[in-house]
Amino acid sequence: MADELELLRSADPAPPFGPHFGDGPLDHNAERRLEQLLRDPGNGLPARPRGRRGLLSDRRYPEGRRPGPVRVLLLPGPRRLRLAWGLVATAVVAALTLTLVLSGPSTPPAVAAPRPLVVETGSTPVPLHRMAERASAVAGTDDAPRLRKGTHVQSWSLGMSDDRPPITLPEERIVRWRADDSHTELVVATDPRHPGRPVLSDEGGEPHLVDDGHVLLDRTYPPSWSDAPPKSPPPRDPARLRAYLMEAQYTDTPLTTPELLDAMATLLDNWTLGARESAALARLLAGAEGLRPVGRVTDRLGRRGQAYVNDTGGVRRMLIMDVATGAVLGLESTLKEPDPEYGVEKGAVMSYSAWMR
Repeated sequence: MADELELLRSADPAPPFGPHFGDGPLDHNAERRLEQLLRDPGNGLPARPRGRRGLLSDRRYPEGRRPGPVRVLLLPGPRRLRLAWGLVATAVVAALTLTLVLSGPSTPPAVAAPRPLVVETGSTPVPLHRMAERASAVAGTDDAPRLRKGTHVQSWSLGMSDDRPPITLPEERIVRWRADDSHTELVVATDPRHPGRPVLSDEGGEPHLVDDGHVLLDRTYPPSWSDAPPKSPPPRDPARLRAYLMEAQYTDTPLTTPELLDAMATLLDNWTLGARESAALARLLAGAEGLRPVGRVTDRLGRRGQAYVNDTGGVRRMLIMDVATGAVLGLESTLKEPDPEYGVEKGAVMSYSAWMR
């Protein structure tokens, strides 16, 4: 078993010292090593079958570590190797992720860490005041969306500790309020970028893999009501909204731009904004210092938006707004410098939230 693990690690297309769990193609070195692993009769694994569908390995594994059968589809013709790499890489990475996460604290787990969002080359940045104008125009229509208490958010957060490598935890959270002021909260472990794949979770305090859609929390809360932000309804005026967000952050001093973005995230984790509330928020953001337009992006749910960036204190915050309505779609925070103490590299995504209606 130890020999097989070493062989798998040597063919790992996402090694601990490289980009974690990259979504791109294998480099030439990884292709060569993986091909050698699959074809060399002396490596303890069956030789790669030719011209048919074959089983990569069907050996016995210790309890809780069997990654399951990995099937490799071989295509006829000289192009078969390159065309089959996607299937092979997916299978090997899935097996490696399970093995490395469960093999003990001495081995860094393979992490499905999201890459920072990339602004589309050649896209035209749209100033925030223009986005606020679009949001105001939508608010004036008869079928404009209305304010709703509760939220639907997909989030990625980086979990760090002193004695373990950092891991990224993708979760989806839905909060719905009822007419009697009771509410339900459902939290599941899922990553929409990779539907159906196992998901990393730290449920119970230890990192481990769970099935896609694994329920982390499903609870109904008794009736409750509060007139304090962020539980009370947000106002539709930018000046009053600023005061509301300051109260939600427990401060009576003006919010810096990072603090304003954090307060906005708290608001959107409690409320699904209507068009008029979104317009007030857009006008408030348009006056924020150091929040500059950078161009068009596609967020992690496949939605097109305009990006606005603020660099403060070693952290880059990227705000994503809907190009048509001016509503906030998401917020991403990435590190501008590495943090060797926790094993976090420069450009690592510390957190990301994508809000939905």
